Amino acid sequence: MGHNMKRAHDLWLLLRTATVPALAFTVIAFFGGYALFGSNGVLAWGEYSRALNQRQQVLAQVEKERVELANRVALLDPRHANPDMVDELVRHNLGVADKDEVIIPLY
Repeated sequence: MGHNMKRAHDLWLLLRTATVPALAFTVIAFFGGYALFGSNGVLAWGEYSRALNQRQQVLAQVEKERVELANRVALLDPRHANPDMVDELVRHNLGVADKDEVIIPLY
């Protein structure tokens, strides 16, 4: 029994000394995996860059539309409205343009 006890003691000692490095390796592997594959990891960076580019394109389009609308609002300002613009909008929206008339948008 002495030999089996010595072997059990050696096995227990080996398990105790291997537990700390194994636990440290597990923690490092977890954080390393998260750094690569996590929602803010290295591999997600490409997706964020792609999404940023798409949103910048949308922003540019919205900004262009905003400028166009600002110009239209300026043309419709009652203090100095563009008569041609007002005539065009009234005739188009009220449906009073003749069939042979061509309305050319100013905006």
